[in-house]
Amino acid sequence: MRIIAGEHRGRKLEPPPGETTRPITDRAKQSLFDVLTPLLPNARVADLFCGTGSMGLECLSRGALDAVFFDADRGALAALHRNIAALKVQDSTHVVAGDLFRLAPATLGPAGRDLIFLDPPYRFVNEQPEHLQDLALRLASSLTPTGLLIFRHDTNDRLALPSLLLTRTLTFGNMTIELLSPLPPLPPAG
Repeated sequence: MRIIAGEHRGRKLEPPPGETTRPITDRAKQSLFDVLTPLLPNARVADLFCGTGSMGLECLSRGALDAVFFDADRGALAALHRNIAALKVQDSTHVVAGDLFRLAPATLGPAGRDLIFLDPPYRFVNEQPEHLQDLALRLASSLTPTGLLIFRHDTNDRLALPSLLLTRTLTFGNMTIELLSPLPPLPPAG
């Protein structure tokens, strides 16, 4: 795992111990960031189920203003803290340890996230779909009007997210990345 572009280009990221996370391939990461690059300058980012923070740290390297990271795995969080320190981005990061399904929306920080990466363990789509749907609904309300929720999952799985509009799909082997935007507000009745 490494940072692909920007200020920290080429810097290796420390992986977590064991096999608790699913690092994204460089090819998939590059393709995704080719799409996201115009949105990154001064973006406010949230990296959920972040593992060692690859996505949020890539955003910071490419000009994002700040990133908040969420995970419950202690090994991944320890590696994340070391990666943040190695890149010297402590002033633009905030790490929240805990169960995302139980955290209040306020833990995302100030409202108005431009990019939210939602990368749960693949099994959650089938084992806890209602929890993921509820989380996605809460996240949709935290996005700016032009923000994106980036949802990574197994290509064979589907999760209905009626509070969001699918704008683009990227598929790499058995991995799909969906880019979803908030639904536009309803016109006033009358």
